[in-house]
Amino acid sequence: MSLWQLYYHIVWATKERHPLIMPHKEPDFYDYMIGKSDALRCIVHAIGGMEDHIHLVVSIPPTLAIAEFVKNIKGSSSYYFNHSLTATSNKFAWQEGYGVFSLGSKQLEQAVNYVKNQKNHHLQGTTNSHLEKV
Repeated sequence: MSLWQLYYHIVWATKERHPLIMPHKEPDFYDYMIGKSDALRCIVHAIGGMEDHIHLVVSIPPTLAIAEFVKNIKGSSSYYFNHSLTATSNKFAWQEGYGVFSLGSKQLEQAVNYVKNQKNHHLQGTTNSHLEKV
């Protein structure tokens, strides 16, 4: 096995920024994405967001392209949401595209704290505009 330490902060939004991720659905939805990431041999350090977007701090092995990771997580989580978490006619979908930022090991803790405290940052107006405009 090779040694690797790769950290990324990835952000993407719901289609047309519709507020579809309700707080009561977050735990199951996030657990699904963490499980899918585990299956891809990726490590989710933090996951969080708002009703219309999600942030992940994740380690992705060099054998997996970031674009493939995002495609896999977005596609499978959308399917999961529509078939397991919703009883309404609102079709869940992610917006095309995403933002990705590489992190050094010294930035990891700060990124994890930012993601875990998303709701507080939005409530208090202390969001990072570079991370929130995806």
